[in-house]
Amino acid sequence: MATYLIRHSPVLSGEVELNAAKNAVLPLLAAGLLTEDPLIIKAVPRITDVETLLQILRDCGAEVQRSGTDISICALHPQSPTHEDNMRKLRASILILGPILARSGSACVGLPGGCAIGQRPIDLHVKGFQAMGAQVYPLGGKRQLSGRLSGARIYLDLPSVGATENLMMAASISDGTTTLENAAKEPEIVDLANCLNQMGASITGAGTGTVTIMGVERLHGAIYSPISDRVEAGTLLCAAAVTEGSVLVRGACAEHLRSLLFKLSEAGVGVRETHVGVRVNGMAASPFEVRTLAYPGFPTDMQAPMTVVALKCHGTSMIHETVFENRFMHVGELSRLGAHIRVENNVAMIDGGYPLRGAAVRSTDLRAGAALMIAGLMAEGETVLNDPAGHIERGYQNLPEKLRSLGADIEKLENYPL
Repeated sequence: MATYLIRHSPVLSGEVELNAAKNAVLPLLAAGLLTEDPLIIKAVPRITDVETLLQILRDCGAEVQRSGTDISICALHPQSPTHEDNMRKLRASILILGPILARSGSACVGLPGGCAIGQRPIDLHVKGFQAMGAQVYPLGGKRQLSGRLSGARIYLDLPSVGATENLMMAASISDGTTTLENAAKEPEIVDLANCLNQMGASITGAGTGTVTIMGVERLHGAIYSPISDRVEAGTLLCAAAVTEGSVLVRGACAEHLRSLLFKLSEAGVGVRETHVGVRVNGMAASPFEVRTLAYPGFPTDMQAPMTVVALKCHGTSMIHETVFENRFMHVGELSRLGAHIRVENNVAMIDGGYPLRGAAVRSTDLRAGAALMIAGLMAEGETVLNDPAGHIERGYQNLPEKLRSLGADIEKLENYPL
């Protein structure tokens, strides 16, 4: 639970360093269940989602140790979790299913939770494991899977990141060769494959639509450093784009941010790629159109922050949300600040160029909370951002502090009535 007081901050400038990617770290930690040796993940961010997954891994029988920012996972005898509460908190909790099933031949997990941004069923995961020979039984609100997994050719109806990761992990220690067709192409998929290969797996094609996994008898431990967080990078770049100034986001990989950088440039923001990160200069001014798509398309996680960028542009911008059906909940909160936004079906039409004024707003999900924080920097006066579910701290380590280091006027209010 948190409440933030945000004051009008017309200029952000300076340099800021990225954390490791939340969406890369979570599957990497789950991969620790694939081997009896320690898997050490370096520079893990201190965010709520990570802490929740670590509790789940302990519940699965893994020994979890933290040394500074490094985390060691050692799972001699992984087992199904017994506490459902943590599974309900985190969408990525489903990533324990593949490793436990592949290691022990049986897994029983509750259905995962996470932000209420739309339906995110696990049917693609389950269908993939069935194709590999698993038997599936409904068990109340859980799913029981059992059987020795064998290689199979699996076509994913959608390029699901979670299903690609889950099946890739399980296939790495299954019999035979597994081929995933219509696989997700996100950088986090490549990162997981690189880590698994370092552990002794044989995976090719990660980052393309076809991933091939030749099963091996066992994996060994490793020490691995994850990629930087492209969503955190995008959030900071969007914050800079609604203010004057010059901001360098150190560690940002331009190749992972290509669709966002194109749209920021289209909006009139100066974008420069450097050997240490990405620098933006100036302020968004020209309207644009965005359609969220699977990678390498425009990421749905950047839709809410980009909506705020559109509010700075004179004219009408359009954002088409094609990934999640319930991801415009931040629009109502932005309207409290004076935003002119109309939503029809899955399209938001943003009339930009109107002044925003501070008000009390509420974070509805992780990325919406970050977007509202950015909007508070634009708004005249003071904005009070209530985050009773702690959404922002689920995915960002010290986001207010990082924005403050660039000149933002933000403070976290203690003992504020939510």
